[in-house]
Amino acid sequence: MRTISAALFLALAVTPALAEEPDHLSLPPGFHASVVAEGLGLARHLAIRSNGDIYVSTLTERDAAPAGIIALRLDRDHKLVETEHFGTVANGTGIRIYKDALYAASPTTVYRYALSGRALAPTVEPQIVIDGMPATGFPSRGLAFDGKGGLYVTAGASSNICLDPAAPKNVPPVGLRPCPSLDVRSGVWRFDASKLNQKFSGDGEQIATGLRDMMAVDWSPALKGFYGVMQGRNDRIDTVAEEMHRVDKGANLGWPYTYYDTAAQMRLNAPEYGGDGHTAAVGNYTTPIYGWSAHQSPLDLLFYNGKQFPKEYRGGAFVVYHGGAGAELAEGHRGYDVQFVPFDKAGKPGTPQPFVQGFAGPNPGDRNPAKAAYRPSGAAVGPDGSLYVVDSTKGRLWRIAYDGKN
Repeated sequence: MRTISAALFLALAVTPALAEEPDHLSLPPGFHASVVAEGLGLARHLAIRSNGDIYVSTLTERDAAPAGIIALRLDRDHKLVETEHFGTVANGTGIRIYKDALYAASPTTVYRYALSGRALAPTVEPQIVIDGMPATGFPSRGLAFDGKGGLYVTAGASSNICLDPAAPKNVPPVGLRPCPSLDVRSGVWRFDASKLNQKFSGDGEQIATGLRDMMAVDWSPALKGFYGVMQGRNDRIDTVAEEMHRVDKGANLGWPYTYYDTAAQMRLNAPEYGGDGHTAAVGNYTTPIYGWSAHQSPLDLLFYNGKQFPKEYRGGAFVVYHGGAGAELAEGHRGYDVQFVPFDKAGKPGTPQPFVQGFAGPNPGDRNPAKAAYRPSGAAVGPDGSLYVVDSTKGRLWRIAYDGKN
């Protein structure tokens, strides 16, 4: 388990762009970005069909009707030629293509849309695959398929930390033990991807527990495993890791009783459960395979299985960071970028590398929610091996391609 030091992260963050790119984006040599769509609204995650059609999950504007799903079609020159809006499935973020069907999640339900022929949007109503997920708490649902008929679904916690509402107000916060969120959510489940009308959670197999919020998930065919980046607790503790895990059956990611600390480089008890910020947690908790600095908001994880990018990218993972929030900082918050994590054949991660930077703007102070021009939220690989990244503020969609030219 390793972490990126603040000095190294800053050094990587100021690497200059080697070519003029749209929107002040900075990419490694040989990679170039182009804008293929904009005005998509509160876009979240992406899924791309084998014919190149792109599907975008959305969030709902406050007090507005559900925004549904946006379907996009590009021509051979990667120019937008057709757009359709359909359905009312929104706010669950998870969206995937599996066996020529589109799976999309709302907070409570996973739906399956049949895709057929050259039609851009589905022509029939969706079928319910999983129903009964918690309607309150963290609403995002990460989806991934293992290629063997398994559909993995994440259900985040009911709150940031699991506080005892009956605790006195004039004393330090006290956590509930046991935390009731762990009984009905805060975990990863595996369901049958082909079966309809399954009920959460009884019809699924629970794979992991101790999860705060994890929508950045993917299955790695090369490593034969389910991976995710968990968002750490969002509070005053600035050494809480954004934890990347290989989530195998029986994993316990430690929430709410513990957190992985980037300074101590070990798992500590949470302060609401007697932690002092120095003493190691006692228990059978899963150690992350990597930990980033706190408060970057990982929203998507994508293993690269295309062939367009150089071979060192194949089998590695892209992590999409929406960016930290809070009071405006002159130096900006962390995140607002896409990073790449190389993996060796044994499944050991290498040092993360900046892949796309500059979404928020050209200056460090642009990395504040009120100032950021764009905040990346989702990514997907097209059939030609190019990478698509979408923004959640204005709904801009970029295509990242490699030609080897600076």
